[in-house]
Amino acid sequence: MSSFTYARIGMTTRVRKAFGKRVRDLRKAKGFSQESFADAVGLHRTYIGAIERGEQNVSLDNIERIAKALKVKLAVLFERL
Repeated sequence: MSSFTYARIGMTTRVRKAFGKRVRDLRKAKGFSQESFADAVGLHRTYIGAIERGEQNVSLDNIERIAKALKVKLAVLFERL
């Protein structure tokens, strides 16, 4: 792989981790356990865990579901990334 490819992979990982941390911070601030949050979103708990660890590339549809469960605007999920 070229150095450009490695840089792109690093950027993707950074964004996923930052997004996951944002979701985790908001979830905790709203008083959700990971399991109760997964239920509210309608996704499996292990999938939510993977998002929060930055391992999952989340679809726009699921980002919208997360925002609705947290009762925040989509843009709030992307603040401070």
